[in-house]
Amino acid sequence: MTSPAARPIRVLIADDHPVVRRGMSALLASLDGVEVVAEAATGEEALREAQLSRPDVVVMDIQMPAMDGVEATRRLAALLPGVAVLVVTMFEDDATVVSAMRAGARGYLLKGAEQEEILTTLRSVAAGQFVMGRGVADRLLGRLDPAPEPALPFPELTAREREVLDLVARGYGNGRVAAELALAAKTVANHLSVIFTKLRVNGRTEAVILARQQGLGGDTAPADGT
Repeated sequence: MTSPAARPIRVLIADDHPVVRRGMSALLASLDGVEVVAEAATGEEALREAQLSRPDVVVMDIQMPAMDGVEATRRLAALLPGVAVLVVTMFEDDATVVSAMRAGARGYLLKGAEQEEILTTLRSVAAGQFVMGRGVADRLLGRLDPAPEPALPFPELTAREREVLDLVARGYGNGRVAAELALAAKTVANHLSVIFTKLRVNGRTEAVILARQQGLGGDTAPADGT
C-alpha cells in the first residue's frame, strides 16, 4: 500500500495552446513525485476535468478563450476548495497577479521557470501554502517604494535651531535651553533671533504657538523663567 507521503502530486494542466500544454505535460511528467492526470484547453474544460479527475493542483494559464484562467480559478475555488490552483503564465503585470490571487490561486509562476522551482512550488501549493515565484516576487518587490520618511517640521530650520525651538516650546527659558544643549546663553539668544526671522514671527510667544501646532514641545511645557 502506498503511503500518503509517497503519493505523487496529481496535476491537471489547463492551457489553450496545444504545444505549450504538451510541453508542460512532458515537463511535469518528468519530475519525480508528479503525475499529470488530465489536460484542458479552456476554462470550462478545466472545471469539468477537475471534477472528474480530482487533482491536487491545477496548473492554470490566464489567457484562454470564453472563460479565462482567473474566472476558472474563481469557480474552481468555489466548486473544489481542496484543489490548489497554480497560475503559470506569461502575464506578469500587477493587475493580473492580484486578480489571480483574489480569485483563489495559491501560487503564481512565470512560464520559463526552472524545473526545480516548478517542483518546489507544486509541492508547496499542494500542501496548502501560498507561493509566488521568484521572478514575480522580485519584480513586485522592486516596484515597492520605501516608506517615506516622516516630514520634519519647519524644514527651513537647521537641526540645532529645531532643537532650540523644541525646548522653548516646552517652556524652557534661555538659561535652561543653554544648559540642556551645552551652549552659551548668548548663542541660544542668537539662535532664537534667527528662528523668529525664518518663521516670520514677532517673538517667543508666537514661535511657541507655531511650534506646538507642528508637534514640537512634547506633551508638557514646564514653566521655567531662567
